[in-house]
Amino acid sequence: MPRAVGLTAELLEGWAPIIESIELLPSSKGRFEVTVDGELVFSKAALGRHAQPGEIASSVRARFGPEIER
Repeated sequence: MPRAVGLTAELLEGWAPIIESIELLPSSKGRFEVTVDGELVFSKAALGRHAQPGEIASSVRARFGPEIER
C-alpha cells in the first residue's frame, strides 16, 4: 500500500469525525509533507527520511487528542 494511502486510512480511522478534508497533492522528487490546519508537521525534505510508522499520527494525537471512538 502506498504511504499516502496508508497514512490517509490511519488518520481517518482515528479522527474521521473532526477531519474536514484530506488533500493529496502529487509532487516531484519524492517530496512528502504533511500539514495540519496549515502547520507543517512532517517534511521528508527537512528530515531527509520517510516518516516512521505512527509518527504522523503521533503528531496529530498531540494536537487533537487521542483517537475518537466511533
